[in-house]
Amino acid sequence: MKYEPKPLPFAAAPNGISEKTLTTHHDKLYVGYVTKKNEIEEKLTPLQQGGDIAGANQTYSELRALKDGETFAVNGVYLHEWYFDVLGGDGQPSGALADALAAQHGGSIENFLKYFAACGMAARGWAVLALDTRDTQLKVFTCDAHHQGGVWGAIPLIVLDVYEHAYFMDYGSDRAAYISAFLKQLNWSRANELYAAAIK
Repeated sequence: MKYEPKPLPFAAAPNGISEKTLTTHHDKLYVGYVTKKNEIEEKLTPLQQGGDIAGANQTYSELRALKDGETFAVNGVYLHEWYFDVLGGDGQPSGALADALAAQHGGSIENFLKYFAACGMAARGWAVLALDTRDTQLKVFTCDAHHQGGVWGAIPLIVLDVYEHAYFMDYGSDRAAYISAFLKQLNWSRANELYAAAIK
């Protein structure tokens, strides 16, 4: 079934991210990943339904290329959806998620925010606050590419895109300023909804 791009969950560009950056990010890059996701799945369908897979090989084969592209494109879609989903708030930490994060970071939500920002500086692609469902801990994972660094069984709650396309038009090479702007307009209400669903 063809996957449809999701619209932005807010009407106006959040403070600190220009309309131009947001439009390019959503309408070009994100929609491009959706297009490739659909294209790859269309090419996989005949192979799943009795097509020629005899040449499957770990060095190179059509199936290997498609499967590698599939994880990159699918994660490119989902990570961007999680990123856009928590934008547009007032950046004021609140609720059960903020309480849980403070408890895990020496009793201070500021410690978490500093740590999350540092992870964003250390990552090449993404910083992801997630609930690890195996040990029920909140953790920040970093990903250097869409299909590298993710942990199976972890549920993303706050996703920060640190690829240069997310901030270069607005901040040049000043990633720290972009991360600060991101944190100032996080939608903690939405993040709390995601957390509540994850811990059920």
